Amino acid sequence: MPSLPRAAALTVGAGAAALAYGGLIERNAYTLRRFDIPVLNPGARPIRLLHVSDLHITAAQRRKHAWIRALARLQPDLVVNTGDTISDPDGIAAVMHALEPLFAFPGGFVPGNNDYYAPRPKNPLHYFVPEQGVVRGDPLPWPAMAAAMAGAGWLDLTHVRTGLPIHDGQVALAGTDDPHLRRARYHRISGRADPSATVRIGVMHSPEPGLLSAFAGDRYDLVLAGHTHGGQVRIPFGPAIVTNCGIDVHRARWLHAWDEHMYFHVCAGLGTNPFAPIRFACRPEASLLTLVPRTR
Repeated sequence: MPSLPRAAALTVGAGAAALAYGGLIERNAYTLRRFDIPVLNPGARPIRLLHVSDLHITAAQRRKHAWIRALARLQPDLVVNTGDTISDPDGIAAVMHALEPLFAFPGGFVPGNNDYYAPRPKNPLHYFVPEQGVVRGDPLPWPAMAAAMAGAGWLDLTHVRTGLPIHDGQVALAGTDDPHLRRARYHRISGRADPSATVRIGVMHSPEPGLLSAFAGDRYDLVLAGHTHGGQVRIPFGPAIVTNCGIDVHRARWLHAWDEHMYFHVCAGLGTNPFAPIRFACRPEASLLTLVPRTR
């Protein structure tokens, strides 16, 4: 049995190795997740939906820019970006460069908390206690960023209900402003989702249970969200340690059923907080969601 000093040294060494791996390797190990989601009527043609989130793009991240640009090879029918796109006050050109090939496809977006305000250093222990107030960093140029993406052809879904033609039908879309900053006003988009649409999709940044229930009550088939970074640091082969929102640690990423009718998907995202540039047991990701007919 190792002595106490040796055990302490081994623990410190293992922790340093984990930090080095998470900060130098895993946070740059971008990956694509794939999920089939049974939300269409029988006989409907599948819809390929690319879900990106929490890009946290800065001008210097050329490897990330190239990886995002290469996602265009997937030829999605629809792209949805669930926020925290920009992390650099001068990063609009970098974001537009990274997303440029994806603007060839129909798309929509909503803002996240770090689209409005830059991240600030934060004691990690604060993630484990309820927030008394949101700590805000320096303002970011979100209005200009949103205008640039809308000008490139994507729909700004902030408190908007709309539709997009896909195949021989229409996808009904509705989105909210960021719940984490308490800017979501669901009453502005409330009401029964279009029953004639091929599929009904809700979009928000932070997956808050109250909003998920509101979308489910209005008969949406699928809700897309981000914000959690999948936990960013997870127990290997286990759940997230913390989610930084109202959803539980076992549903901090990927696809889950909300009720007997609606699914929700949380994308773990491609970025990190610049003051905590580490991922552990939680690779940065985008998701290709194939919407397929429901089964009994």
